[in-house]
Parts: sequence; structure tokens; C-alpha cells
Amino acid sequence: MQKRNNYTEIEDFLSDESFQSWILFKIDENGWEEWTLENGQRAKLVENARLLLLAMKVPDSNLSSSDIHKALHTTWIKIEEKENQNHFIRNSRRFFQRPFITGIAASLLFCLISVWFYKDHFATDKVVTYKELIDENSEGLVEQTNNSNKSQIITLSDGSSVLLQPNSKLSYPKIFTGNERKVYLSGEGFFEISKNPKKPFYVYANEIVTKVVGTSFRVKAYSDQPNVEVLVRTGKVKVKPNNLVASKDDQEVVLLPNQALRFWRKDLKFNKITNITEDETLAHSVGNIEQLSFEFTDIPVSQIFETIEQAYLVDIDYPKNKLKDCHLTTSLSDQPLTEKLKIVCKSIGTNTSFEMNGNQIIINSDGCN
Repeated sequence: MQKRNNYTEIEDFLSDESFQSWILFKIDENGWEEWTLENGQRAKLVENARLLLLAMKVPDSNLSSSDIHKALHTTWIKIEEKENQNHFIRNSRRFFQRPFITGIAASLLFCLISVWFYKDHFATDKVVTYKELIDENSEGLVEQTNNSNKSQIITLSDGSSVLLQPNSKLSYPKIFTGNERKVYLSGEGFFEISKNPKKPFYVYANEIVTKVVGTSFRVKAYSDQPNVEVLVRTGKVKVKPNNLVASKDDQEVVLLPNQALRFWRKDLKFNKITNITEDETLAHSVGNIEQLSFEFTDIPVSQIFETIEQAYLVDIDYPKNKLKDCHLTTSLSDQPLTEKLKIVCKSIGTNTSFEMNGNQIIINSDGCN
């Protein structure tokens, strides 16, 4: 791969099969990303080559209008430079003889102009699909799909929990590595995130990304609906367009408890709602988990379990006779489901534990301390 150190023209990169694999299929077996970042001038040349290669994928193109203009500008500059050289014809002949370049040379300019014209004159929205979001991620992901008629609980490796609604799916790594936690949603899910300030949590859904540290919130992002909704129950979240549609002028929108955001996909615009009770659609969509209180003062354990069942739509099996006289005072707000169960079991006694199997929870206990 040392030959790439001598690349000085965009066509050098376009004719390199390993470069094609890196850009088009995210396969970086030859360390292109690290090599690119070693030199600023090199990075600029690589970026220009990337834009031109992606332009060939017109139906799936993620290029913005500014990207198209930049790519066109770069192309014309190089053409003018060639025209000013006496060897332009000879160089062009050598260039067009390359097998891979032949197709690009014949259609590149047409593709660029077509995409630019379409975006400037016809396209009013930039739809981002769930598949595109997944393809942007290089780490192995697990996908959970809810094809049932009721919500499902997903527990992530960091202890965070997601209440996934019907006709929804979530992709996430088996174990969160690095300094970020990223998941990808299609549909609707209620998130309760384990606190970890050093490792922020990101939910990618359609055209937006929601960033949190530790909080509870709902994201509704169905592919066939015109908007995306984020509703915060506890804590604070930040929402912004994801990298596939973002521009340098885009700002983060901060949401606090009982605030929401509606992102209009067609116009790429945010509508912040400071009081969800004043929005009829949101007010009617609030579920049990967003309304029930998890602050308990001298409350029977049976009632606490009943509240958890109503919130998460789970079934809790526990020894009723052994726990009938147990009363607890505890706060379970802003905690994922598994953490709630840990706190309750610890409060009951050291001989109390729980098991989870999907939406079925079993409490094992010899009684209160």
C-alpha cells in the first residue's frame, strides 16, 4: 500500500480498489482513515476523491448542495489545470484507458449536475433511513425487533433499559466500548439511561440524534411519518440533526423535564414545546411510564410492584405471603428498570433477588428484614 504515498491526483484514488471499498462499503482493511489524517493536504485530496466517488451513487447520495458545488468546483479546476498543460491530451488518454475510470469519466459530470439540479429544484427534504444509520456504524450491532402487539423491555450492557413499542426496532452493540454509547432506533422507544458523565448516550433516529448522560425520555421516529418527536420525562437531553443532514449552522436544542421537540423531516426544522400539556397530540400520547410516580413513602411492596407492572407492561411474580407486611420508602425516579429492581430487592433484604426473562420478572425472597 506504499504506492498511495505517491498519489497526487483524484483519479489515483478512484482507481484504487481498497479506496473504493473504504468509501462505499466502510471496509478499511488497509488503514485509509489513519493514513488520511496524517497529512492535512492529503486529507483534502482524499475528501475530494470521496465526494466524486459517492456522486456515482445518485439514488442513495448523501451529498448536500454545498458538497455538490465544492465537488464541481474541484473538478473544473483540475480540468482547467490540465488544459493549461501541453500534455493534456496524452494524460487524458491514459486516464480514460483505466477500466474503473471509464464509467466514472462518462457519467461523473452528468451525475454531479443531476444531483445538484434535483436537490436545488425538486428535493425539499432529506430522508434518512434506518439502514443508512446502521451502515454508518462500523461496530457489530445486535438488532431487536418488536413484531408483537405490546411493548418489549430491552436491557443494554450498561444497565440502561428501553421500552420498545410494537412495529419498532433497535440496534445496539452487545457491549459499549470507547467513550460513547450509541443506539439506533426505528419506531418508538422509551429510554431510561444509566448515568455515566464520561460516556454520553446517543440515540440516532431518522434525521436527528439525541444526546444524554443519564435521564428518561421517549423518541418516536417511524420511517413513514412526517416528523420525529422527543419527549423528556426526567433529566436533560440535547437534540440536533445527525451528520447525514447537518450543516455547520445547525444548533442543538436543549430539552428539560416535561418539554418536547417535534422535528419536521421535510423542512429539517425543530419545533420546541415547553409545555406538553398544551400540545393535544403529545398530551394524548403520554403513556403510563411517563405519568406514574416512582416516589414511595411507607408504601406496601405489592403496590410498588404493581406500579412497575403498569409502567413497563411486565408481569412480576413474587412470594406474596412472605412480602405482604413489607413497606418501603424509596425513590425509583430516573432509574432504568433493572436499577429499580435492584433498589427494591436491596431494600427488602439481602436475601432478595430478581430474574428477568423478557417481560417476565421473578422475585425470590425469604421476606423483609
